[in-house]
Amino acid sequence: MPATHEVLNQATPLEGHDVAADPALLEGVERQGAGWAGEELHELGRLAGSARARAWGEQADRNTPELRTHDRYGHRVDEVDFHPAWHVLMDTAVSHGLHAAPWSEARAGAHVARAAKFYVWSQVEGGHGCPVSMTYAAVPALRRSPGLAERFEPLLTARTYDFGLRAPLTKQGLIAGMSMTEKQGGSDVRANTTRAVPGSDGSYRLTGHKWFTSAPMSDVFLALAQAPEGLTCFLVPRVLEDGSRNTVHLMRLKDKLGNRSNASSEIEYDGALAWPVGEPGQGVRTIIEMVNGTRLDCVIGSSAGMRAALLQAVHHASERRAFGKALIDQPLMRNVLADLALESEAATVLMTRLAGAVDRAVRGDGQEAAFRRLAVAVGKFWVTKRAPAHAAEALECLGGNGYVEESGMPRLFRESPLNSIWEGSGNVAALDVLRAVAKSPEALEAFLAEVRLAEGADARLDAEVKRVQESLSDLEDIEFRARGLVRSMALCLQASLLLRHSPAPVAEAFVASRLGDGAGDVFGALPRGVDTAAILERARPKA
Repeated sequence: MPATHEVLNQATPLEGHDVAADPALLEGVERQGAGWAGEELHELGRLAGSARARAWGEQADRNTPELRTHDRYGHRVDEVDFHPAWHVLMDTAVSHGLHAAPWSEARAGAHVARAAKFYVWSQVEGGHGCPVSMTYAAVPALRRSPGLAERFEPLLTARTYDFGLRAPLTKQGLIAGMSMTEKQGGSDVRANTTRAVPGSDGSYRLTGHKWFTSAPMSDVFLALAQAPEGLTCFLVPRVLEDGSRNTVHLMRLKDKLGNRSNASSEIEYDGALAWPVGEPGQGVRTIIEMVNGTRLDCVIGSSAGMRAALLQAVHHASERRAFGKALIDQPLMRNVLADLALESEAATVLMTRLAGAVDRAVRGDGQEAAFRRLAVAVGKFWVTKRAPAHAAEALECLGGNGYVEESGMPRLFRESPLNSIWEGSGNVAALDVLRAVAKSPEALEAFLAEVRLAEGADARLDAEVKRVQESLSDLEDIEFRARGLVRSMALCLQASLLLRHSPAPVAEAFVASRLGDGAGDVFGALPRGVDTAAILERARPKA
């Protein structure tokens, strides 16, 4: 049968590149004290850019988890079945220490190295990052109960992925989940109605319904419940020491917009065995430890999604031709791509700085701890908010090809709103910034001190910083104005970092298009004179 057409002018698949060969990432990692991780980072980057890794991501997303509540004989089992690709993704993440390994490493920069690897590997598939992130965030919270930490932390930080419901202390490694959200409360965790009844041995029994519990196949969960002493955090195992199932029943899995490879569920605690984490009645204080970790990962995950979308857009535009030349050489497309590259680099530079603050705060640096308290909340609000618009514009760069599932762009687009919702929606994050400013003046001073490191480098930044300070001192209707204020704080921090650390074409274009009169609301509106060649060179996939 004769061929009816010849395939022309289509881009080749983006594969065979090193995802870690990202100038903004590598420069940030070196700057934040983790340059020693370069070899492993590039090893993971080459795997992330391979055809087989791309296939794993596609397979895990397409073959969604399935819930089995009972076995063939009618016994309650509450198991979740995953496609083999999911386990490959998880095994890779855990073996490279993305889950919790830095907590067992004394080396300076360990949390920065972990953040960089999380950023690289998340570009393959975002859903499996959820249990990885929750395990990372669970460790510092668990340390509020030294006895529990002594038993479980070595397994939570082990670089062995050991899937399956068995007694936790018999396994080679553990994954942790979180069970906080209830349908009547949402972000208002104090409205939780799950009850905790104390036993004679120091344990409690939990009874209640959780509306949104991600990664229900995890080995242990941190859960909130109302104890006689008040709202308390608990450690809940899925399997008890004798091998029997704890009474944690999976009611159904959520049918979500994105993040489809990851199981999220509604669960019932029916007298489930649990141990208190931290002081009874101090549950909110305890979960703040988890929020610090998971909010950082929200920034990392959104930054990773931006970089992945940018690489696809630049690659496609480099190989696709229109009106006599490559798309990337068309002036307006160069404007769009360069603008997307600026947003991606600003997110990445901010992400590495936040990871550095976490690393130094963990090691006892009070100034960095104060900076982290405010900057992570600011970064979480803004970077996660920018991700959906960035994903939509990058998808459009591929035209109709980008709207087709095989391109991978729809998956990136569906994933993009998640991090802005997880661990406190935009309103919650913005209000948390105001709360930190009011209750922790040292956090605001640390934040402003960081921004002022670029003082005098650009008059537009200096003017914006002044406006931020004036807005913070005006308390009238400040909650109503919170989003605009936090947006300005984020842009000031990103501009300061770029002016100090990125090439002049990148920093100048960012400031000109994001601050003052040049600020716009659509990608591809960069002003005249921007050095798009220098900006796009940093954005190209590299073998």
